[in-house]
Amino acid sequence: PGIMEAANKGAQLEEGKSVGLNIDLPFEQGANQYVDPDKIFNYNYFFVRKVMFVKYAQGFVFMPGGFGTMDEMFESLTLIQTHKIDRVPIVMIGKSYWGGLLSWLKDIMCTQESNINPADLDLMKVTDDPREAVEIISKFYEPESSRIRPNF
Repeated sequence: PGIMEAANKGAQLEEGKSVGLNIDLPFEQGANQYVDPDKIFNYNYFFVRKVMFVKYAQGFVFMPGGFGTMDEMFESLTLIQTHKIDRVPIVMIGKSYWGGLLSWLKDIMCTQESNINPADLDLMKVTDDPREAVEIISKFYEPESSRIRPNF
C-alpha cells in the first residue's frame, strides 16, 4: 500500500472515479483494490502512460518519489512551459523533500545558467499541508466557476 492506493481509496470513499494507469513492470504490483475495475488501464511503455495521464489531467500533485516521479513532473512542466498543454496547477507535497531541487532550479538553472525563465518557477507550488494543496487547485479554477454564463 502506498500513496496511490490512498488516493484511490479516498476517491472511492467520496464516490468519485478511481482510475489506474498502470505500467507493466516485472517488479511492480498491479492495480490496487480501490481502482474502479472498469477504469484500469495497463501500458507497456512509460511514454504512452504519460501521454494518457497528461491528456486528461486537471492538475498534478507530486509526492516524494523516485525517477518515475521526476520524469512525470518534468514532462508535465515542459509541456506547460512550451504551451503543448494548457496550464494546470502543479503542487508538490513536502517542502523538505522538494526544497533542494527547487533551490537548484532557481539558483542554477534560472539565475546562473538562464536555462529557464523566472516565470517558469511559478508553475509549481510546494506545501506540507494537504488542505493547502486542495486550496491551490481550487483557487486555480475559481475564475472558471465565477464566469458569467449566458441564460438561454
